[in-house]
Amino acid sequence: MFIDYQSMSVWELLAFNAPGWGGTLLKGLALSLEIAILGFLIGLLIGIFGALGKLSKNIISRDLWACYTTAVRAIPELVLILLIYFALPSALNALLNAIGLEEIEINAFIAGVLVISFVQGAYATEVIRSAMMAIPTGQIEAAQAFAMPKFKILYRISLPAMLPHALPGLSNLWLIATKDTALLAVVGFTELTLAARQAAGSTKEQLLFLSVAGLLYFIISLLSDVFFKYLIRRANKGQMHG
Repeated sequence: MFIDYQSMSVWELLAFNAPGWGGTLLKGLALSLEIAILGFLIGLLIGIFGALGKLSKNIISRDLWACYTTAVRAIPELVLILLIYFALPSALNALLNAIGLEEIEINAFIAGVLVISFVQGAYATEVIRSAMMAIPTGQIEAAQAFAMPKFKILYRISLPAMLPHALPGLSNLWLIATKDTALLAVVGFTELTLAARQAAGSTKEQLLFLSVAGLLYFIISLLSDVFFKYLIRRANKGQMHG
């Protein structure tokens, strides 16, 4: 069915119901946020283990985590997306075939989460490592003097004490995660950027839809900034009263 987009007003083009594209843009935004949140949280978990590994006395652990962080910072995210989306399934399926198991398929959503997690984990490792190094050694030594187990020292002392130092860097990593989801458009995943490009291509209103996509990213950035500033104030307040 032919739709005359040229005769439609801006509000009609941005309507949530067809033939408007507002609903498609919001679905793309929701998918972008899902991938960003999952990637950021998994990356944060990787970062904690990575920081502990780089701070450990085990030279093999330190070297392995150093190789990981160096490689991720050297390889562009776009290349990582293509590797995980195209090369990783081929390698895994070749291995599965060799041992007589069924092949698997990595869709664009899973590939996106894997890439964001992988990249975020490397940067989070450095952020958390630096934050842990800023913890006064007396706190750790006091806990060790009371024979507190290492795991208990980690979640009772190290993690809470490093939080005020880590939050500013982690807030930047979150914003990077939200913007990196736009790279998934190259593998045909309809996140916000690709949804805006599809709308712009169909309606010939490139300026309108790409500006709306930029505005949505900007709103997410503003809300995220408010949220992280709140967390930083709470963390610093806890430190002052600790």
